[in-house]
Amino acid sequence: MPPITARDSGMAADRNGSGFRLHRPGVDDPRPVRAASDPEPEVPVLGPDATLDLSTDIAGNDVEDTLSRLDAELVGLANVKLRVREIAALLLIDRARQRFGLDASRPTMHMSFTGGPGTGKTTVALRMAEMLHALGYIRKPKVHTVTRDDLVGQFIGHTAPKTKEALAKAAGGVLFIDEAYYLFRPENERDYGQEVIEILLQEMENERGSLVVIFAGYPDRMERFFSANPGLSSRVAHHLEFVDYTHAELMAIAELMVARENFRFDPAAAAAFAEYLELRMTRPRFSNARSVRNALDRCRLRQAKRLVELRRPLTRTDLITLTDRDVYGSSVFTDSGARDGAAERRASSTTEQPDGPTARAPA
Repeated sequence: MPPITARDSGMAADRNGSGFRLHRPGVDDPRPVRAASDPEPEVPVLGPDATLDLSTDIAGNDVEDTLSRLDAELVGLANVKLRVREIAALLLIDRARQRFGLDASRPTMHMSFTGGPGTGKTTVALRMAEMLHALGYIRKPKVHTVTRDDLVGQFIGHTAPKTKEALAKAAGGVLFIDEAYYLFRPENERDYGQEVIEILLQEMENERGSLVVIFAGYPDRMERFFSANPGLSSRVAHHLEFVDYTHAELMAIAELMVARENFRFDPAAAAAFAEYLELRMTRPRFSNARSVRNALDRCRLRQAKRLVELRRPLTRTDLITLTDRDVYGSSVFTDSGARDGAAERRASSTTEQPDGPTARAPA
């Protein structure tokens, strides 16, 4: 597959509910199109001297569209995107081999996603399901997300039905187990999490042609989880690491989130938000892009309050612009851990007239 040149951008998955959409090119796009419900057509086996053009495979076009969307939705994560492309190439070549009648064992697609919160694991799972469906590996482009509470029962005989219900909902698609290490609690001999693991082991082996299981969680805890369950670890073929975002990547994510919501930072607000991130990244419970999104939601609250207090007609520019005043209202700047001068700059910002530029913003 040729490399995609689209620049990394964005964080969130689609807003159309499920997040799934098959490729729908324009009328001028010459690529073949496959409807979502069309079954795989039966094709004759090619002879040993035949050649096969991969670009004629409709599934390959769907995959390219999915990979382009993944590039457009996620900043950074080059190692994750590379592995996703490798998996796509493996399955596309597997389809080509089948055209020549070259039988081989079905590749195992069970995965482990390790990383902190807000690093894009759910988005990648959604796109992975879409890609695997396009390549005929699973029947539905569907991700069913569960946690320990959805799988482990509270009394004897309760765990197996709950686990099998979750597996039934994920059948034909992807089962995404978030914070999977909570299934294993060796300190509690009466815990039923081990029963879930045993059921998963059986289903991952017997139903690997119709089910993909993704285990997700923090790297250190996932390492202990797999070390304590070697049978589970041996069935997970792909381990993807989602590293924390850098300050520059988080700023890029913020700019893209703001633009997606039809807002913009003025120059002073962009500088203030960069300062906010420097401080917030050192505090507990920082969650990468998730924390960025929450911070921007609070900026919008402060902007709304500021605009209402203007008591004058508003322009379009008023409605779309976030100022440094909207950023410096955060409690991050008033905490004892904030750098020297942050509180002073916040005070300077808020002492100006409500609709005028701050001391740091251009007129």
